[in-house]
Amino acid sequence: MPESSSPVTERAGAAAQRRLGTRHILFLIVAAAAPLSAMVGTVPLAFAFGNGAGVPAAFLFAGLTLLCFSVGYAVSARRTGGSGGFYASVADGLGRPPAAAAGYVALLAYNCAAIGLVGALGYFTQLVLAGHGITVSWEWCAAVGLVVVAVLGYREISVSARLLALLMLGEIGVLVALDVAILARHGASALPAASFSPHRATGPGAGLALMFAFVSFIGFESAALYGKEARDPKRSVPRATYGAVVLIAGFYALTSWLSVGAIGPDHVRAVAGKQMGDLFFVLGDDFLGSVGSNALQILLCTSLFAAALALHSAANRYAQVLAADGLLPAPMAAEHPRYGSPHRASVAQSVLTAVVVTGFALAGLDPYAGLTTSMLGLGTLGIVALQALAALAVLGLRLRRTAAPAHWWRDVVAPLFGFAGLCASVWLVVGNFDMLTGSPSRVIAALPWLLVVAALVGFGHALRLRSVRPERYRALGGRTEAAAAPDPSAVAGGPVLAGVPAPGAAPDTTTSDQQHTTTSDQQPGGRRARSA
Repeated sequence: MPESSSPVTERAGAAAQRRLGTRHILFLIVAAAAPLSAMVGTVPLAFAFGNGAGVPAAFLFAGLTLLCFSVGYAVSARRTGGSGGFYASVADGLGRPPAAAAGYVALLAYNCAAIGLVGALGYFTQLVLAGHGITVSWEWCAAVGLVVVAVLGYREISVSARLLALLMLGEIGVLVALDVAILARHGASALPAASFSPHRATGPGAGLALMFAFVSFIGFESAALYGKEARDPKRSVPRATYGAVVLIAGFYALTSWLSVGAIGPDHVRAVAGKQMGDLFFVLGDDFLGSVGSNALQILLCTSLFAAALALHSAANRYAQVLAADGLLPAPMAAEHPRYGSPHRASVAQSVLTAVVVTGFALAGLDPYAGLTTSMLGLGTLGIVALQALAALAVLGLRLRRTAAPAHWWRDVVAPLFGFAGLCASVWLVVGNFDMLTGSPSRVIAALPWLLVVAALVGFGHALRLRSVRPERYRALGGRTEAAAAPDPSAVAGGPVLAGVPAPGAAPDTTTSDQQHTTTSDQQPGGRRARSA
């Protein structure tokens, strides 16, 4: 049953939907990547098991690859109005059944990543508090974090964006302070040229270093989920995506490079292998003193909280989009009349997280080795696979619109480079899934098959809708077909998007169901109002 609302609350909700600017979206997606968490948790692994001093080159290569991916992804974001994420992008370029498969995989991947981060938040908060003489169980730490995430996820996204901006400034600020302290002590020798020499960059372990580099960017692509809440989605979503890639790549490459200089190119692999997760805390204590080390520990917890909140928001919006298109129960598509948020999807995600975390706690499983690594590993693999699929979708778009001229770089070469690099990343993650999760368990090793199952369920559901509910099938991924503006590269006389007549074409004759869908797309936010 639809929620009643007054004209005042409807206007308030519409205003809440369009509050995000480029910088707000940038903070949301950089928070999802969790720079401080990646530096503390991922970079030491890349040093120890990858190519040691060549890790900065791996971050740079990953950044360039994802920048190529972003060029093509921006084309899709402009066509889809910057809403729907991978689901809308794949629908645009590869069709409805692959889009349904991508939507279900995205829902699984982002939920797993969000759940894993809540476990990590509980685990590391417990350790930090214990280091200061305060004894609190990880379950209570995770519970408090989840409650705060649930409350913020229920409210309008601009509140979360402002909070994440403050948290990002804190965690980036402490790492910048560490970078400056290393430079001040070592000068030019803090930036060793050996990190980018061919024999270091491509030496033994380069593949593993690349894997850890790619997974450190997870979350940057989620800008395409906030178009509905952006003031100017066709500008702010691509700009935020580009800005996030450049910022994250530059930051990771520079900080890891300075870390190599601080430790020494010939010693970084051995030192990282010995210290592992304590590596950056030791560096902080050495270069910033005990105050800096304590700040790193506290800001690690806030970084994990920020990432949990950002991925919670992303998971909610996938659930809302899929529900609006009939792939999930219709009530999940509801928006709060005042906050303009997907409040029901938010509550559902919070309940799911609480159930999973409680199950792990009651089973007495380790919150990090059992919960965090398995859930984050599965979510990471799913998101990297979706990035590769989205790059393929941009190439597929050109094949589906053969009469329209393709820009050689934006529509062909950049997406092709991005697709090739991301396919290599998927292959590396699958081949080293045990290392990514830190577990030799056969059960955890079999988790990637859940992504295959989710994809098959989504694909099969779309095919079933095509047979039994063709009007609903035609609405799948319809943001592009009904709501998005034409692609600037399209020319008169070329192929047209479904539901958008070409100049001079005969008037469209749609079914009553299609007319209803198009009309409802014109409601505030562009969401479809469907009866259950």
